[in-house]
Amino acid sequence: MKYPLGEYEREKITSKTGKKLDDINLEEIKKGNITGEDIKISKEMLRKQGQVAMEADNPPMARNFERAAELVDVPDEVILKMYNMLRPNRATKAELLAMADELNKKYNAKTCAKLVLEAAEVYEKRGILL
Repeated sequence: MKYPLGEYEREKITSKTGKKLDDINLEEIKKGNITGEDIKISKEMLRKQGQVAMEADNPPMARNFERAAELVDVPDEVILKMYNMLRPNRATKAELLAMADELNKKYNAKTCAKLVLEAAEVYEKRGILL
């Protein structure tokens, strides 16, 4: 993959619903052929961007893209709930453990679940849990 993907890999870019990047345009929007779901990024594109990050020797960025890829299928309200729970003094350890379990079992978001578990441990040590 050559970065930027939109310039060098345009024909390979697809949305969450499988629409090609070139098929998402103002004319199709006016016709009502493009929905909000059609403009969301796909897991595959996020993983490809993670590959680009790894090739550029940026493992932290690659891990961010992997977590983002996992979250594609997680409902927005669950993501917002997780975000709020990860703020200091916003959740109990039990609540964070339950969130990690939900991410892992219900959405197969294993690296995101691991991040929440790690946060629960760190927050407990730092005394920033409810």
